[in-house]
Amino acid sequence: MKNLFRDVSSQSERTGLLCPQGSVACIGAFDGLHLGHRALVSRAVSRARALGVAAVAVSFEPLPREFFAKGVKPPRLMLPHAKAKGLFALGCDKVGLLRFNARLAAMSAEDFVRQLLVQRLNVREVWVGPDFRFGKGRAGDLDLLQAMGRELGFTAHVIEPMLEDGERVSSTRIRAALVSGDFDTATRLLGRPYAIGGHVVHGKQLGRTLGYPTANLRFGGKTPALRGIYATWVHGVSDTPWPSVSSFGTRPTVDGIEPLLEAHLFDFDADLYGRRIDVEFVARLRDEEKFDGLPALVAQMQLDDQQARAILLQHTAERAIA
Repeated sequence: MKNLFRDVSSQSERTGLLCPQGSVACIGAFDGLHLGHRALVSRAVSRARALGVAAVAVSFEPLPREFFAKGVKPPRLMLPHAKAKGLFALGCDKVGLLRFNARLAAMSAEDFVRQLLVQRLNVREVWVGPDFRFGKGRAGDLDLLQAMGRELGFTAHVIEPMLEDGERVSSTRIRAALVSGDFDTATRLLGRPYAIGGHVVHGKQLGRTLGYPTANLRFGGKTPALRGIYATWVHGVSDTPWPSVSSFGTRPTVDGIEPLLEAHLFDFDADLYGRRIDVEFVARLRDEEKFDGLPALVAQMQLDDQQARAILLQHTAERAIA
């Protein structure tokens, strides 16, 4: 991603000013890239095209709420790579995933505007979502952006909140829907089915010895927004989605620690190591639980297999009608 940048400012002349012709920037967490995020990015991109300048999306990694969290990190919908890829797909010319660390946390809102928006991005317009705050102590807001813009030569704007079922579309609502297994609501708020993608990595191969080989995806040290056993589709292994049952959690029966997404593809026999796949979640089957030994685990896996097959068969019929 040659148009990805990670720092507020740069000492290098080559990487300092990123947008010599100017830019339109949008700023946000963008976790999940839901319909509200997409509306914000779309507005910035359309304004950039109208002005003939670069469209830039600015976000943070880790997210500020992760940086400030004590103990277990707040759940995430999307990994950084997927977020950047999605922002580029929405038309952004440059994407900033700023390293949110102690230095950035201590930066005043005024310095953030001068160093990033003015000196680095040469910004003409800034677009933000409702209730946007930034800078040390969250002291910066739309009013500050507009006041500094009048001084420094840019304008600042807020996009109206997007509503679904009378409520604002938000990552918090989507996380709650995923936790409760309400994938229909999550799909409506996201504008697409919820999925997690990545490259298949090697696991302990315990599933293979039990007759249930899995394609394993790591979640990058982040806390997932959902945990349990699910009926899923796997994209990226054939021309059509492949039916599967997936476990997302820490595998308590085998004393796992790191959250791991393990997808068992039905009636599938091929080497997927290193392959990029996406796992689409369709329905929640049950909680992750610890069993009294592997025989009990295998018995439950057989039940999960049967239930997931039935759900996905029904899901296929419903999609055909739709």
